[in-house]
Amino acid sequence: MAAPALDVVTIQTFADAKDAYRQKDLRQALYDEGEVIMADVLVNLHGDEHRARRRVENRSFRRETFDHYERELFPAVTDQTLAPHVAAGRVDLVHLGHELMLNLAALTAGVDRPQGTAEETARLYDYMMVFIEGATLAHSTRDKDVQRQAIAAGLLEWDEEFLAPSVARRREALARLAAGEIPESEVPRDVLTVLLRSEGELRLPHEVLRREIAFVLLAGAHTSATAFVRSIDHILSWVEAHPEDAGRVVGDPLFVQRCIHETVRLNPSSPIGMRWALEDVTLKSGVHVPKGGKLVIDLAAVNRDPAVFGPTAAEFDPYRALPSGVGPFGLSFGGGMHVCIGQDLAAGVVPLGEVDPDTHLFGLVTGAVQRMFTEGVRRDPADPPQRDANTARPYWGTYPVLLGRAG
Repeated sequence: MAAPALDVVTIQTFADAKDAYRQKDLRQALYDEGEVIMADVLVNLHGDEHRARRRVENRSFRRETFDHYERELFPAVTDQTLAPHVAAGRVDLVHLGHELMLNLAALTAGVDRPQGTAEETARLYDYMMVFIEGATLAHSTRDKDVQRQAIAAGLLEWDEEFLAPSVARRREALARLAAGEIPESEVPRDVLTVLLRSEGELRLPHEVLRREIAFVLLAGAHTSATAFVRSIDHILSWVEAHPEDAGRVVGDPLFVQRCIHETVRLNPSSPIGMRWALEDVTLKSGVHVPKGGKLVIDLAAVNRDPAVFGPTAAEFDPYRALPSGVGPFGLSFGGGMHVCIGQDLAAGVVPLGEVDPDTHLFGLVTGAVQRMFTEGVRRDPADPPQRDANTARPYWGTYPVLLGRAG
């Protein structure tokens, strides 16, 4: 006897999506095929388990930490990462974006690189790209069973080379703190540390800790890296059509932040969200999802809903006027209990009225994108960008650019 057909309900309006994200009986379903990396990580948890881990991890995603990254740590990382590419006069934005954001994500996750060499960073980069394959496995166009085996092997190798030594260093620091040998200020403020400090509360098996830190690494790097490339692409096209804004791209970080938000609205990291219905769920609009059914949230359509974003909703416009209570990035960062924990770190705080540039958080992607325009980034006419053929997601595979002012 054939199995009964699965009930799949798709929603495409902003109002329905916002309502769905608030439903406690809808559980994450987007990463079911990527369990090799995603099993039991924060974004896949539900209910009490999710609340407990989110409460712990929130301790490493605080305003003062974000401010430290944006104003002190990341500018230096950007200088160091960009230097050889500026000297060469060219770079592939896809590789550069992941290289830049990997540096941030490693700090956030708590993955150390004690050697500090380019070779060590390159190995971590390669591991991260393997983890990204795992998280996006549902959209892969390759042999998924073969990929799962390679990803599982890579995860163990990464643990031995990077995670286990990072854990040991933090256990030593926490032991020295408890003994009064070092002050609190010398203890790292990353996700790995807060999870280790909460072992009695969370009781995470090492294999779950391994996947959680791998996920923080890939999520922090990959989503920001794709936003970095897409934002530069959109801004280049905007300035071609609106040359009067060329100066704002270099001199006005608030304008650049609006460009980042508009890019993220049009290009959510995942073009869809998915939820399993743990019970019958009926949205305010009357849309019904039966128990055991799957809800597909068409984020590409939701974020282009003309009822919310106007008749030009499908176009890039950093000057777009928005209704009260609507984020400029739409629902690309999710909503409800699963709203992205690193949203403010990546995209900054949404400005409300006048802002003080000395205290406002513009987001790390804003800073990185603006820096590229100060370096004269422009498309390479001899080497046009290409889409990534290995995934059904709309990613750039390569995006060559030239740096330095055109002569």
